[in-house]
Amino acid sequence: MDQIKIKNRMEIKTDGKKAYDIYLTDSFENLIREMEFLNLEKRKVCIVTESHVAPIYLREVYERISEKAVKTISFSFEAGEEHKQLKTIEGLYEHLIENHFDRKDLLIALGGGVVGDMTGFAAATYLRGIEFVQVPTTLLSQVDSSIGGKTGVDFMQYKNMVGAFHQPKLVYINTSTLKTLTERDYFSGMGEVIKHGLIKDKDYYEWIRAHVEKIKDRDHETLREMIYQSCQIKGGVVERDPKEQGERAQLNFGHTLGHAIEKLKDFQWLHGECVGIGCQLAAMLSQKKGNLSEKEVEEIKQIFGEFHLWKPLDEIGPQDIIKASKSDKKMEGNQIKFILLRKIGEAYIDRSVTDEEMLDVLRKWD
Repeated sequence: MDQIKIKNRMEIKTDGKKAYDIYLTDSFENLIREMEFLNLEKRKVCIVTESHVAPIYLREVYERISEKAVKTISFSFEAGEEHKQLKTIEGLYEHLIENHFDRKDLLIALGGGVVGDMTGFAAATYLRGIEFVQVPTTLLSQVDSSIGGKTGVDFMQYKNMVGAFHQPKLVYINTSTLKTLTERDYFSGMGEVIKHGLIKDKDYYEWIRAHVEKIKDRDHETLREMIYQSCQIKGGVVERDPKEQGERAQLNFGHTLGHAIEKLKDFQWLHGECVGIGCQLAAMLSQKKGNLSEKEVEEIKQIFGEFHLWKPLDEIGPQDIIKASKSDKKMEGNQIKFILLRKIGEAYIDRSVTDEEMLDVLRKWD
């Protein structure tokens, strides 16, 4: 991949019309300026966040929004995937009702993917839909979950089973927030980053492989380039298929078995870690279908391994993983809709993967 000309802004369209901007910067300094079109002086604003993010960023964002908004409130819930439930949403609904939020008011999602998904879902469903803004603070949310309007919550042990499509009005990415992530949280985001290259852009995949050390060091310019490129890929897919009628399903590469593993580990492993494992297993299935060489699969495993996206699956048996994958929302009838690679940089939907093939690659996982 040649050096790309990084811009601060990219426009996302749906149905041929502009839906929102993704704004890329390194501080919250321009947040109010970027939200001017939303007329905050006529709105109440609720900043939704969680217990890990609130102590670091809530005060600054709150103070900036308070300069313009009619009224600013916040809602913080306990961090963790286990709180991505309707009960938490009910608490947010109650908070909004008590503060007399109506259809012209606004939500801001300040946090990672869980915060973004839940805030978006609340915005989609409160009073049949109000507007919201994404302010993602993790690598995974900046490159993936904040873009595209997929919102939702888990239901019992079933991931993202309840949700809605609801596009944000703005995605404001402050890359400096990545400096406060733990190594594990930061590396988790690389599961989605590497996935983007594998499914859509071989040159980008090779660029990631060539910049491993700078990515690990969180080099500012390298991160900006990486986030921009991933947003371009994700945004392009979303523009062409906003409601997942076809191409957008390719973004689920690694998610079929990844979600099953995430569920069986009771969400103790991070989403990006499980997606990383799922991507490697999907690459092994792609080899089994005759699409990838053994060398390519080993290189894929190596790049995920650089970011510690490998874990032993000893405690959860192959049969349990296969069974769990069949309760995933990506099922069509009795058939799992797998995303595999025709080659690196080109994904496709495969409905022919058998239990025996899944069992074989799971037994070879080491």
